[in-house]
Amino acid sequence: MSRLSISILFAAALCCLLSTTHAASATERTRTPTIVLVHGAFADASSWNGVIPKLQADGYEVIAVANPLRSVSSDSAYVSAILKTIAGPVVLVGHSYGGAVISNAAVGNDNVKALVFVAGFAPEAGESAFGLVGKFPGATLGDALAPPVPLAGGANDLYIKQSQFREPFAADLPVPAVKLAAATQRPITDAAFKEPSGEPAWKTLPSWFIYGSADHAIPAASHAFMAERAKARRVQVINGASHVVMLSHPAEVAKTISEAASAITSATAS
Repeated sequence: MSRLSISILFAAALCCLLSTTHAASATERTRTPTIVLVHGAFADASSWNGVIPKLQADGYEVIAVANPLRSVSSDSAYVSAILKTIAGPVVLVGHSYGGAVISNAAVGNDNVKALVFVAGFAPEAGESAFGLVGKFPGATLGDALAPPVPLAGGANDLYIKQSQFREPFAADLPVPAVKLAAATQRPITDAAFKEPSGEPAWKTLPSWFIYGSADHAIPAASHAFMAERAKARRVQVINGASHVVMLSHPAEVAKTISEAASAITSATAS
């Protein structure tokens, strides 16, 4: 075979490779985002049960992470490890304490393209959930906490008294739903509430916020402050909604998440 023939074959193979790579890149850019949901304190992944079917009906793959609720750093590392296994873009969603987790977990994971805070903390570097709760008046959750459960190592697990679960946490849910949520709540350590955040991802990623005007776990004024500081793309306040807005208003929460997913899909496709 002549050198000319070899050159022609090489050029053809290179063109084919570049064409395939370009097609793969185009597919990557337009791939439907995976929605990763991170629950907060005194809850578990089932707190997203009203939201998940609506997102799935819209064609999204959804992963509801079992947040360990041990510390901001270790919980964020756990979520980060999950993010690294996902091919394609991700919309990362956090409720309550889960907002602090996603703010840290997204750092270093370039596949995360948007953050959604569902009545969630969005701490600055050095801030804690405990400090943000006390920044504005209106939080009543502290008075409803049960006696701490001592753990080996000096930390304590925290629960909400079942008899006082409704007012500060889930005031807009029917009584049977409140009793179920109170009975199945998962504890968080006091250390997690007080641990300072690292440098947050909301400084470099677009964010969406949705919360209730009657949130007595994290005051609405705190949510408004954090959303403005993060320069949120959109902020939705659900009038009269409690802290568990994803349980009482799953359609509105799913719509906000879908809006974030659509926005990043449009941005990457252009």
